[in-house]
Amino acid sequence: MAKKIVSGVLLLDKPNGISSHTALNQAKRLFMSPQFDSKKAGHTGTLDPMATGLLPICLGEATKFSSFGLDADKGYHAVIRLGEQTDTGDKEGEVAKILPTPTFTQDDLNDIAQTFTGEQQQIPPMYSALKKDGKKLYEYAREGIDVERQARPIVIHWLTLTKIDEQHIALHVICSKGTYVRVLGEDIAKKLGTVGHLTALHRTKTGGFDVMDSVNLDELTKLDFDERFAKLLPIDALLVHLPMLDLSADETARIKMGQRLNVKDRTCDLVYDEGCCQVRLYHEGVFFGLGQVERNGRLQPVRLVS
Repeated sequence: MAKKIVSGVLLLDKPNGISSHTALNQAKRLFMSPQFDSKKAGHTGTLDPMATGLLPICLGEATKFSSFGLDADKGYHAVIRLGEQTDTGDKEGEVAKILPTPTFTQDDLNDIAQTFTGEQQQIPPMYSALKKDGKKLYEYAREGIDVERQARPIVIHWLTLTKIDEQHIALHVICSKGTYVRVLGEDIAKKLGTVGHLTALHRTKTGGFDVMDSVNLDELTKLDFDERFAKLLPIDALLVHLPMLDLSADETARIKMGQRLNVKDRTCDLVYDEGCCQVRLYHEGVFFGLGQVERNGRLQPVRLVS
């Protein structure tokens, strides 16, 4: 008998000291059994080994929609240590530069937070998985090679900085995808006239998910198999921000064959982006895929589940 494919979204609270890839593999193992196959899986955005917090993991059919998690805004809590710069931007690296720590007030931090809010240009760090000529930047960094990097657009939606003591600042941020909080911490230190690095980084949110709803690996290990399955969110959990469209049996069959439908009479309230709108597709309340509606009311399938 063929194994059943495990499908759903697991909100994992990644611990310190392991990579996102290791956390993913451990989660896959916990959902594997003689009856169930959990080989097909992926996460929605890497966390540094030092970092902790929310790591949504997509299993089975949910992997078809993992890009929505990758593109989502993220929330983080972090601690900046002033006066020391490391080669990695966090406490895992070697100290590369030491500068005096200036006197600063909470009002100074409030003013600095305002300057970083909104659209920004950020230069990615050398210790990152971005590639240059087919090689990851951190591989160059480990060889002592500094590669020129182009600044990339990011958005800081919300930022607060709180003085802990004369050498430490708490940072809370909601930011767009592609934002490196390590670089943000370094840039904040520069605004204060010194250098700095992160001593803690914790992801609190991604998209509509919150770390308060996550489970850690120790807890997951202690649960029996049925209890682990109860922790899985449905396949469409990554798509709840999209409008719904419920189709008849005939319409569902046609969409599954790749045909287009005219649904203009049911989509007059959709908000179109660049001439189209993505929608969640259901039949009798059961999710079966992602579709796209054009301004003329024509619906076509984009990604369907088995």
